Amino acid sequence: MAFKKGMALALSAALVFGVLAGCASKTEQTGASTSSGSDGKVIKIVTQSPLSGGSATQGEAIKLGAQLQIEEQKEAFKKLGFELQLVPYDDQADPKKGVANAQLVGADKAVLGVVGHMNSGVAIPSSEVYEKNNLVMVSPTNTATEVTDRKLKSVNRICARDDFQGPAGAEYAVQTLKAKSIFVIDDKTAYGTGLATAFKKAAEKLGAQIAGYESITVGEKDFNGVLNKVLAKKPDLIYFGGLYAEGGLLLKQAREKGITIPFMGGDGLDSGTLVEIAGTAAKNTFYTSIAADPAKTEKGKKFIEDYKKKFNKEVEGYSAYGYDAAGVVLQGIKDAIAANDNKLPTREQVRDAVRSIQNYEGAVTKVGFDEKGDNKFSKIYIYKLNESTYPGTQEGEVSNTK
Repeated sequence: MAFKKGMALALSAALVFGVLAGCASKTEQTGASTSSGSDGKVIKIVTQSPLSGGSATQGEAIKLGAQLQIEEQKEAFKKLGFELQLVPYDDQADPKKGVANAQLVGADKAVLGVVGHMNSGVAIPSSEVYEKNNLVMVSPTNTATEVTDRKLKSVNRICARDDFQGPAGAEYAVQTLKAKSIFVIDDKTAYGTGLATAFKKAAEKLGAQIAGYESITVGEKDFNGVLNKVLAKKPDLIYFGGLYAEGGLLLKQAREKGITIPFMGGDGLDSGTLVEIAGTAAKNTFYTSIAADPAKTEKGKKFIEDYKKKFNKEVEGYSAYGYDAAGVVLQGIKDAIAANDNKLPTREQVRDAVRSIQNYEGAVTKVGFDEKGDNKFSKIYIYKLNESTYPGTQEGEVSNTK
């Protein structure tokens, strides 16, 4: 901590300890390293997701899911001779912040794995830093194709890709909802643009007409301009590639203008906050999601019970995926420890052990990585909001046949 010139050096012991305690508290909140312990036996797992700002609901869900997994496995790691620690970072859904955090994470040699990011636009530049540091990253939610198409050794994801999610949504829109004319909107992010483009191409291939394609900006509040264009084109359906904060407002303002056609989007809409923002306007909304409904399986139900008990919160769409992504990281670390004569493995050993995982059974998803780090067992789930309550009703699922 830097002090101004001329400040008295003689501070009382009580003041010194008070200042240090305050700094330690703030450090933990911002994601800097916790105590490294003794004998080099500490293993840190980092989460990188937005814990503040417009995407904080889903970002916190990832962090809490990972936290639950890590706390459940602390005892098992203790028996192996290691202390397991979670170090959460707030990337603020900002690529620059994500990269700055990644540089701090890379410098902390006790960190052996990263669970994150939520936003593909943050993950892509941040993962370049992880790759240089041989630090494995397992994303719960990044769907942009570029995340894994770069074939980085350190980068993996347990969820589906946009070139799978977009076409799955288009197929449902055209074949089930019978949409013949579709207005597409994106939020200019890597995620939103990639998803909307994949949807558009697939919808056109299925015979639908794209009545219009417009972009909005993250943080924007007034969508009258783009909605007036929607009104003029009179489409059968609106498709939005973006997140719940803008999606909820867009949906609410569309209904206020008398636009009652189905509203559809991707997993960025998979949040209770969408319903909080849109209110009664949320009805007749469809969203594809990379996230399975945990209530559909016994393991998922157990996760919901444990999550609610631990955090006194309802699960969000990404809660279980934070849990399963952390589980994959920890499985890789355990495999690397076993292959290293039960000694602390290197980052390279953990990286390779994670990529080698083929049949991990999580709370909601099975995981097996291909040569690029994509999950061979990923699925897309289709939900509908019949009422202004979250989550929606699952209408179907599509398996990855790639």
